[in-house]
Amino acid sequence: MDPTIDKAFIKQFEAEVHLAYQRQGSKLRPYVRNKTNVKGATTVFQTIGKGKASTKGRHGQIPAMNLDHGTPVECHLQDWYAGEWIDRMDELKVSIEERQAVVNSGAFALGRKSDQLIVDALDKTAGDASAKVVKANFDKGFAASDVHSVLAELGQANVPDDGDRIAVVGWKQWTQLLSLEEFTNADYVGDDDLPLSGGRTDRPRQWLGTLWLPFSDLPFVSKRRRCFWFHKSAVGFAAASEIVTDITWHGDRAAHFINNMMSQGACVIDPTGVAVMSVSEA
Repeated sequence: MDPTIDKAFIKQFEAEVHLAYQRQGSKLRPYVRNKTNVKGATTVFQTIGKGKASTKGRHGQIPAMNLDHGTPVECHLQDWYAGEWIDRMDELKVSIEERQAVVNSGAFALGRKSDQLIVDALDKTAGDASAKVVKANFDKGFAASDVHSVLAELGQANVPDDGDRIAVVGWKQWTQLLSLEEFTNADYVGDDDLPLSGGRTDRPRQWLGTLWLPFSDLPFVSKRRRCFWFHKSAVGFAAASEIVTDITWHGDRAAHFINNMMSQGACVIDPTGVAVMSVSEA
């Protein structure tokens, strides 16, 4: 077996996996607070309270805001793997398209795991007994009045309306949103934010100062779908290791074992910036 061929195969495969993950492996990671190059199995995200402006006398000293640095939120990381065998004889016959399918399978599996970590962290807030988390029950699907009521609660909680609010909804809720005139009509949202522009039904779009996007793996409990509306800074995602690809030759199997692995975790930093919307799908 020519070692030069193996090196080229490994280098190309690693590059393709990384590219596939970055391109479409994770849908939610770009919409949360990211921390990379973490050392160890845990990391912390700092929380900072609100500042308060004050006056001063002429030539007087400017008073400090004395920001309340809350208790740091600990985020636990775990190691995740996605492996596959490629037989040496198959390798000789594999076309570019077939190799790309194996690449995508590994990258997408880890991408789905990244998204699941974020959703699991958000879902924990559903059981938060504190008054910090906004909770709403929609018994007749997604209606504009229900959405407006949650918006009012987020505003009352001083969740910043700075363009970094994200709403993740199930596909049934997405189709319900598409039936709302103010969600789809250019008179309300302008030509640039029409949800079906470009021929794609899953295109994220702005509405009510929030980026809305459909997602297929939200929790489903007792015939109700849990959807989440949150501020980007309220959710943290940590990575000790981005995707690493290890390709090992096993002579007894006459095959390469391709292992894609990563170490990542997610947590809710500030539950005040999260709304849980439980929507009936009965």
